[in-house]
Amino acid sequence: MLYQGVLTKMETEFSQPVQYFLVLNNDILNMNQLLNKNLTLSFQGYECLNCSTDSPIFRQGFCKMCFFELPQAADWIMRPELSKAHLNKEDRDLEFEKRVQLQPHIVYLANSSNVKVGVTRKTQVPTRWIDQGAHEAIEIVEVPNRYLAGITEVALKNYVSDKTNWRTMITNKISEENLMEWRNKLKKHIPTEALSYFIENNQETHMDFPVKQYPEKPKSLNLVKTPNFEGVLKGIKGQYLIFEDQTIFNVRSNEGFIVSITVN
Repeated sequence: MLYQGVLTKMETEFSQPVQYFLVLNNDILNMNQLLNKNLTLSFQGYECLNCSTDSPIFRQGFCKMCFFELPQAADWIMRPELSKAHLNKEDRDLEFEKRVQLQPHIVYLANSSNVKVGVTRKTQVPTRWIDQGAHEAIEIVEVPNRYLAGITEVALKNYVSDKTNWRTMITNKISEENLMEWRNKLKKHIPTEALSYFIENNQETHMDFPVKQYPEKPKSLNLVKTPNFEGVLKGIKGQYLIFEDQTIFNVRSNEGFIVSITVN
């Protein structure tokens, strides 16, 4: 079967294991059902996720012009502490910024390669953890806006990482951590403005990923340099496809690429 369309990050369903779906135009591929099957990926071109032009993708699925103009690519996306909608101050589009920033946000601890702190909208739990390839996570603070979540993350970054080591995550060379202990240990470092939103008694959430075989020495597939690739799909973790020859393909970092996928 041949499928073609513009890559966007895989949709997920929280189950045991996580279910993955890749939407390509009018087709929805259940990626779990493609495990142990031979896939051919071919790069066909670009299509900006915003303006739909065939300009090269710059970042996050957008061409360069859109990336520097769109509110969904502004600095506060990656750095929540820069959010200003709660002050009624515009960055690029105040209506959009109010809609996204002025809603409940979660500060969490996740274990993907190591214990890390992160921020996400409440509606994105547990999707955010799945996308990061975390096998366990816990909410530690629920605040009413993105700014408060951001300053909490900044404070906690002094004591715990805010990055995932993708190589450790994808090879599954990870250790179990007691995230409830971490949460309690970090409580004293939460800023005063957010301390009343601390979550005392919740439990860890555990994620199980559909992986038949983890790579020992993963090598990333670059579709621009290698426009045609063929391999047997052995697993899916985070937003990565894992192939039998230890090639890995990050779907999310290739958003906006037009690809064809042949299932043999």
